[in-house]
Amino acid sequence: MRGCAVKRWSARLTGLAAALLLASCGGGGSSGSGSSGSGSSGGTSGGSSGGSGGGATASLYAVPAAETLSVGDVQSVIAHAAAQANADGRPAVIAVTDRVGNVLAVFRMIGALANARIAAAPNGSNIDVQGLDVPAEAAALAKAITGAYLSSGGNAFSSRTASMIVQQHFPPALSTAGLESGPLSGVQFSQLPCSDLSARFTASGSGALIGPKRSPLGLSADPGGFPLYKNGVVVGGVGVMADGDYGFDANVLDIDADIDERIALAGTFGYEAPFEIRANRISVDGTQLRYSDADYSGLAPGVSSASYGAINPALGSLVAVTGYLNAATIRIGTAYGSEESGIRAATPTEFANSDAFILTDGAGAGRYPVRGGTDASDIATPLSASEVRTVLAEAFNVMSRARAQIRQPLDSRAQVTISLVDSRGQVLGIVRSPDAPVFGIDVSLQKARTASFLSHTQAGADLLADASADVRQFVPAARSFLGDPAALAGHYAFSDRAVGNLSRPYFPDGQLGTAHGPFSRPIAQFNPFSTGLQSALVFTNLGQHLAFVTGASGSDTQARCTFIRDAAPGQNRLQNGLQIFPGSVPIYRGSQLVGAIGVSGDGIDQDDMISFLGLNNASAALGAFGNAPVSIRADSIAVPVGGTPVRLRYVNCPFAPFLASSEQNVCQGL
Repeated sequence: MRGCAVKRWSARLTGLAAALLLASCGGGGSSGSGSSGSGSSGGTSGGSSGGSGGGATASLYAVPAAETLSVGDVQSVIAHAAAQANADGRPAVIAVTDRVGNVLAVFRMIGALANARIAAAPNGSNIDVQGLDVPAEAAALAKAITGAYLSSGGNAFSSRTASMIVQQHFPPALSTAGLESGPLSGVQFSQLPCSDLSARFTASGSGALIGPKRSPLGLSADPGGFPLYKNGVVVGGVGVMADGDYGFDANVLDIDADIDERIALAGTFGYEAPFEIRANRISVDGTQLRYSDADYSGLAPGVSSASYGAINPALGSLVAVTGYLNAATIRIGTAYGSEESGIRAATPTEFANSDAFILTDGAGAGRYPVRGGTDASDIATPLSASEVRTVLAEAFNVMSRARAQIRQPLDSRAQVTISLVDSRGQVLGIVRSPDAPVFGIDVSLQKARTASFLSHTQAGADLLADASADVRQFVPAARSFLGDPAALAGHYAFSDRAVGNLSRPYFPDGQLGTAHGPFSRPIAQFNPFSTGLQSALVFTNLGQHLAFVTGASGSDTQARCTFIRDAAPGQNRLQNGLQIFPGSVPIYRGSQLVGAIGVSGDGIDQDDMISFLGLNNASAALGAFGNAPVSIRADSIAVPVGGTPVRLRYVNCPFAPFLASSEQNVCQGL
């Protein structure tokens, strides 16, 4: 069966910077969580809200405790899950990872299915990864990584939570048709196996425990993946594939009897997410999120006390997975925040803020030290290292004042990852708060690269030079839709929110009976596995990788997503893929594009604000560069819909976003 699956894939395939210290801006005080606010134009000026205040202060964020999953812990997770699967008569593949995506064990029960079928297109005309078979191990791993990566000390999200926030309507249900798309629509195409950011497991063991790691299928929307917590600290995830269906929950208004979810939930016995931070305790736009349709009370008796010795080898055995685990063994997890985990606290010379965390190579060096732009041969004045550092610092300061959307308790501070790139998509710096969800690292970089790429003069030409006719057809579609034969040639500044507007199966977003956006599939062919330009760009990469995992190919996909033209030797502008939900803006020096900033890890309006306002404040501090001129922002584009012009959105900031402040509409007029 795997050989057939692979064939189907193949067939469709400076001084100022050093001195810059951030200031504390107080905490607590304001009540309630910010909701959608104003766009980027008009009204009264918000000045430099959230700007730096002077000197270094005490830390504002708590650093997660150094907890790890031991061999015994992993054995317990597997034993509990396998015992539940056995009680239900549904042999499963069970995967366990640590918080940064290292695979600690994969257990295949006797009789477990070899493959899982990805959900088909609504009309049966499958595109991209719809309707294909994938290895069950890949599906289980993707679910485990999803539970680990989406969660933190302030929120516990499952793959069911992911399902709820990535579909064409939010919340997804027949009765909610006509509402906007899920707030994280498109996040499933992150953590891709081709990503140049995600570290790779090597059979030799070199860098084996450095994260964050990739996922074989990106993030998962199929129930059956949960985070694992130890002493209240998120330490990893568990994922299960037993039913052979790798899909999503299209209706959140009923209660599913999902076998994968029951088995995975059993695996969390003793490693449960704290009740108060589970997704069902968190609301987005007034809608309570979902965590699990299975309940501990409904699991089989004795599951919580099942021992590893009783299930191995009686019920199955450990297996190796090419590209993820080179032996049938159990590994110890790494402690998030340690040098070995690949994410740790920054030193004062790396980033002058006591709360800053960075990515590291595991040997003491930062993976992405702050640097100036690499595009001097393309533009007159690239971003300097001091300018990059200032933008990152100002955005970090806005984050540290902002009220979180997806964290408990209420009035927690936002926690995100901030990435900055030049006009070639080269990374100039990445910084994050201590407990930001891990998924936001790859996503913030995707967002920054997307804003820079689609605002670039070469965007259309790069897409038209792609070998895939499917990728190429999105360019004339966009030019026709926008009524601009020169679209995607650098005339407009595209934020990720604007890109998202054009990437939905309805335009305006959510409205029924209207045309799909030019970067989207039509609704009859759309589902979370085939979103449009985003998925078309990486379909070949995914096929190459799964051929490697199954052993059908001896070589893996390259560590660069998409097959668009290089902007520099060996480097294209979308090395980890395109992203289509809000949280990024391009950076301009006058009318010249010089880069972009991307933010991810909290609510999408918070992400928008941190990028847009952080860049504005850096511009106010240094001048010479900043947000795009108002006249070329994508919100100046009006698309006729039924004779009525509908404008794209640029950014959307929370109405009253800051803790200990009564400021409102802080992005308006900037």
